[in-house]
Amino acid sequence: MSAIVSRAPGKLFIAGEYAVVEPGHPSVLVAVDRYITVTLTPSEGKGSISSDQYGKLPVVWRRQGRTMVLDHDHRPFDYVLTVIQTVERLVTELGIPLRFYDLAITSELDDVNGRKFGLGSSAAVTVATVRVLDELYGLGLGPLEQFKLALLATVQVAPMASGGDVAASLFGGWITYSAPDRAELRRRLDAGAGIGELLGEEWTHLNVRNLRAPSSVELLVGWTGEPASTTRLVDELQGRKQREESHYAEFLEGSRRCVDGLVAALARDDAEGVKTRIREARALLASLSASAGVHIETPELAQLCAAAESIGAAAKSSGAGGGDCGIVLADTGAPIGELLRRWEHHDIRRLDLAVHPPLPTEVTGAIPTVRAD
Repeated sequence: MSAIVSRAPGKLFIAGEYAVVEPGHPSVLVAVDRYITVTLTPSEGKGSISSDQYGKLPVVWRRQGRTMVLDHDHRPFDYVLTVIQTVERLVTELGIPLRFYDLAITSELDDVNGRKFGLGSSAAVTVATVRVLDELYGLGLGPLEQFKLALLATVQVAPMASGGDVAASLFGGWITYSAPDRAELRRRLDAGAGIGELLGEEWTHLNVRNLRAPSSVELLVGWTGEPASTTRLVDELQGRKQREESHYAEFLEGSRRCVDGLVAALARDDAEGVKTRIREARALLASLSASAGVHIETPELAQLCAAAESIGAAAKSSGAGGGDCGIVLADTGAPIGELLRRWEHHDIRRLDLAVHPPLPTEVTGAIPTVRAD
């Protein structure tokens, strides 16, 4: 068998961050045209994983019975290894013989110095690995089954992960997404539920739906050069939300109204409506930051947003904040040059990104059917 190659795009959160970790709370994301590529080459007796993100020497793995054993402990590969283990759990259930293979991973989701842009590299490598293993074993999984398999692997590494980045990376384009109950999924996994059984069930609260790409506004992305840890920031909030329960409930309700309004404005291609909701989402995150003591909008992100507002655009942090990227929605034809000059003055780098196209509806079966709430 020849090599199998799959690439998966990065993502940006447009609205709904933090709220999306709660089952059923909506968000809006977009897939972008920076990619992680996974190349699988069949091998014999042992397998390896190499990545240009973590040095050139491969991690070698073998089997003791049906258990994978690493020659050394390499935590950066946790997502890839967990995908392998989850897929092979399904393969074993189906009675398919296990195989050895080498995986080579290349990334466009960081700069030349290895600093991540905050575009969802963990999700992209998870999706691409699921796809190459699906092809290797001839599983014939559809996009929804691939998403579920990728999320089952993800929550074993990062239990609070919403899966929004996984959905954006897998389905592409602009999407609205609400997460299933991942704690319940982990409980089922730990209790020994079959992977095939879980893939075949409806997942309460899960909702993935394509959104029409807007033509009245242009998406711009600025990078502050300050990498942030999504897992750490989300865990901090979860640890503090009990002390701020009333504020947190208000934030969740406000976020739901904001995202629903944004989805409606995107459907109308209403530039002013979109910008209003982006500003509202920024204000909600500021309120959450103040009440929970989680540092979301850094001074650099504040400068990014101020530059956008100076030309009549709307802007906010993207994802967990604390650094990484900010997004701008500007009227088509707005004086972008002035914004970019102000960004340059504050050492903010524009990322040259476009939207990665959505999967064709004949492939997805029209994503609205993914809805399960």
